[in-house]
Parts: sequence; C-alpha cells; structure tokens
Amino acid sequence: MLNIGMIGAGRIGRVHAESITCHVKDARVKAIADPSFTDEGRQWARSLGIDEVYTDFHEILKDASIDAVLICSSTDTHADIAIEAIHAHKHIFCEKPVSQSLSKIRETANALSHSDVKFQVGFNRRFDHNFEAVRSAIDAGKIGDIHIVKITSRDPDAPPLEYARVSGGLFLDMTIHDFDMARYLTGSDVVEVSAYGAALVEPALRDIGDIDTAIITLKLANGALAVIDNSRRAAYGYDQRAEVFGSKGQVSIANDSASSAVISTVEGITGEKPLYFFLERYMASFSREISLFVQAIVKDTEVPVNINDGLQPVLIAKAAQRSLMEHRPVMISEIDY
Repeated sequence: MLNIGMIGAGRIGRVHAESITCHVKDARVKAIADPSFTDEGRQWARSLGIDEVYTDFHEILKDASIDAVLICSSTDTHADIAIEAIHAHKHIFCEKPVSQSLSKIRETANALSHSDVKFQVGFNRRFDHNFEAVRSAIDAGKIGDIHIVKITSRDPDAPPLEYARVSGGLFLDMTIHDFDMARYLTGSDVVEVSAYGAALVEPALRDIGDIDTAIITLKLANGALAVIDNSRRAAYGYDQRAEVFGSKGQVSIANDSASSAVISTVEGITGEKPLYFFLERYMASFSREISLFVQAIVKDTEVPVNINDGLQPVLIAKAAQRSLMEHRPVMISEIDY
C-alpha cells in the first residue's frame, strides 16, 4: 500500500483526498497538511480516516513512511514545495500549473534531472472518457493526418475578482487546460500563437489587466492548426467540446449531461443542460489520473504527464499573453525559458 501525503486541503485537495479514499486502489492518504486548517477541516480529514493532520507540510516531508505527495496548495507555492519534496525523495503529483514562473519550472526540472523521483502534472482532462475517445480514434488512424482542431471551453460563471487578481490571468488559469489538450490530441508541440481577448463578462477585469473572453489560434509543429474559444460565463452551464478534423474524417465530442433524454412535444424539442462545472464533469478523471500516478510508482514506469508536459502549456500561455498585448503572432521560440 502506497502512503500518500496531501499538501493543501482546498477544493482540489479535498477532491483528490476523497477520490483516493473511495476509488484508488493500492494507495491511502496517510497525512494531510494545510496552514489554514480549521476544526471543520480536521473533522473532514478524520472522516476519511486521515488522522495525521498538520499545518506545516514539512511534517509530511519528514515522514519516512510517506512514499509520495500530492501538491494541491496555492499555485505560487507549487514549485518550491516540489523542489523540497524532490530533495526529500518523495514522488510527486503536482496540480497545474507547476508554476506561473518559467524560471521556477526550470529549477524544478533541474532538480528532477538529478533524482529518481516520479513527477506527474495534474492535467486531468487527458483522462476524461470523452477526450480519451478522441485520442484513441486519432491513434487508430481513423482521422488520418490532423488538419484542424477546435476546442471550446466555457465556464458557467466568472470567478470572484479576488481570485482573478492572483490567478495569473485567463490564459494561465483557464486556457492552460486547452493548451495542454491541443498538444495531447495532436501529439505535437505548438510553435506559434495568436490571441485575441476582451472583458465582456466582467468589465472590472480590465482594471487588473485580465480578460474573460478569448479566441486563440495555434500552429503546431506537425502542420495542424488549432482554434480555442473561451468564455468565463456560459449561461447554460459548463461547455466542454472538441473536434479534430483530418485527411480521413473527423471526430468530435459533445458535453456530458445528467441524462441523454430528449423530450419532443408540440412545444418543441428539449434536452438536459451540460453538467454544471468541472467537479461534475471531470470527477472520474481525477481518480484515473491518480491511479495511473500510483501505478507508475508501483511498477516503476513513466508517468503519463511529465514535467515537459507541465512546461509547454505555460510557454504557450506566455506567448498568448504577449500576442494579446502586442497585437501580433508570437513564436514559442520567442519565450525565454
């Protein structure tokens, strides 16, 4: 049984702790640390059988019985905690992004290069049943050479301004998943980015230099073109769709909903709205990504999402930010790593 230490007990930390406890074989959460633990948080942890609850994550790193850590703390702490965990010889699952700072990602990669630690980045959409089906069709050659990729990603509502101020902006906070998905579906790196954006949902975002609506076009190394459209607010719910078009055909996925029922009457034809947000849509993917992380440790195999997979979407996001500011296409090679 693999012993895991959780670092961070916010929303995503709790998702992972509950998922591991209920759905992940061969692993258990032995300890959890969060500097803001309340009595309610301690009670929640103990309800999952986690008796070791700390406010200092170093207690987890010092525990020789803990094999791996999940870093689910605030983004600005990810890289520093990861580097300490590498030095403590703990395998690491790190939520995205590894850092908003390219130099911090480089520092983390350098530390990994001198260790035998497994390091997986939390891009959970790769493990969603819909996106896996698209990738399977591509890998089977059913689509042929990829020509065009379309990705739609729209949240049900905008986050609070307090969150937006520290999120790193739309491209690093939200679109980063879509940048990863463009690479995952095509099996190719992005070489050029053009980005257009506006604050159409929450005008106050302009005051903090952020946007809530965007269209991004990507050129990939394999010649394919990709288009991503984002919005922070879709009135009808969480909108997550993709299409890959190629020389032999196309594959596309629609939104998941509570049921596939369609009601047809004299008044019209109606169906269910999409599942509300990412916890409803992607819950199974969180379990699957952790199961594969555990499997990589137990079987000593490669993790499915490595440090370079964590780096590339940040490079793309930085290029998108520059493109938006400078009103021009930006090559990934222009971004200093």
